[in-house]
Amino acid sequence: MNATQILAKLVSFPVLGGQSNLSILNWIKEYIEEFGVATHIVPNEEGTKASLHCRVGPAVDGGVILSGHMDVVPVEGQDWDTDPFVLTDGGDGKLYARGSCDMKGFLACCLAALPEMVKAKLKTPIYFAFSYDEEIGCLSAPELIDHIKSTYNEKPKYAIIGEPSMMQPIVGQKGICVLETTVNGSAGHSSRIRQEVSAIHESARLIIWLENKMNALVEAGRIDERFTPPHSSLHVGQINAGIAPNVIADKSLFKWDVRVIPQDVTEDIISEFEIYCRERESILKETFPGFEIKNVEHHPPVPPLDTAESDDIVPFIKSITPIQETGTVAYAAEAGQFSNGGFQSIICGPGSIAQAHRANEYIEIEQLELGVEMIKKLVVKLS
Repeated sequence: MNATQILAKLVSFPVLGGQSNLSILNWIKEYIEEFGVATHIVPNEEGTKASLHCRVGPAVDGGVILSGHMDVVPVEGQDWDTDPFVLTDGGDGKLYARGSCDMKGFLACCLAALPEMVKAKLKTPIYFAFSYDEEIGCLSAPELIDHIKSTYNEKPKYAIIGEPSMMQPIVGQKGICVLETTVNGSAGHSSRIRQEVSAIHESARLIIWLENKMNALVEAGRIDERFTPPHSSLHVGQINAGIAPNVIADKSLFKWDVRVIPQDVTEDIISEFEIYCRERESILKETFPGFEIKNVEHHPPVPPLDTAESDDIVPFIKSITPIQETGTVAYAAEAGQFSNGGFQSIICGPGSIAQAHRANEYIEIEQLELGVEMIKKLVVKLS
């Protein structure tokens, strides 16, 4: 099967982040094992989801991990011109489907190159590492990484995460954490605003604190011009509160995210916010003893990636990719997790992130071909 045929099969599995991925996992597992390659499964506690990894080549140090995720984002509410789970050749050099770009295109490239990997006399191994639930917080990668490190006696050196980058080597990504803040105030007539505690008013103060914190980081010189914007961002995207203009709101909930440049630490920002929340609680409990602020992480913080230009992986990836200039991205991915796991890591894959998560998502056939070519060059380089 070529990359397009494999991609057609992969996109036919409508596995969203958070859902069981066993259907697509089992197909990939069976495909890999047809070539005599042993696979290793890393299931969740319930056995409803699993990651997969395998090794092609000898058990020696210095191997290369090719990493990707099997889940995609929803299509509900989007205006698609074609069936999003049927790969459609638009006749314009583009292949349309959910996940075609982000990032089943890269998985298809890996699997299409597998026959050549098996036939080649690899002196250094190549590993596949395919995860689940990346789209809802890069949830499974840490356990997958730990499993790889405990399964093989040898140690891989590099990790190439195939997120869509138009085949440009990406050396930096922002980290992310998504949180939900709930404020519990006291309901009452709006004329009693001094006698009650408005959850909306207090939420407004908390939101302004987040914006002020972002501005303070900028003023303190926490800048990395490689990114757009060139600083850590704090953003509130949803808020739900109140039942009427003349009723003091006793409940408020808002959801926000923090995206950090490599020099900032997500946990430090959240810790400072928690301190402010506790200060507000101590003040307002005098008016309403039941006043409370709760912060809940929707998923653990995903670390940023900050690969140095002097790291060995940079000239290594340049030797197999068509683009020599490195770059950075503002989106989060599993690359920072692989880096923290002890592997020199870089993002490089076919397709454009501009096509991800939108209606009529596509990957250009040329990009798919370049992805396969990169992996074939990798096979030659390690043979």
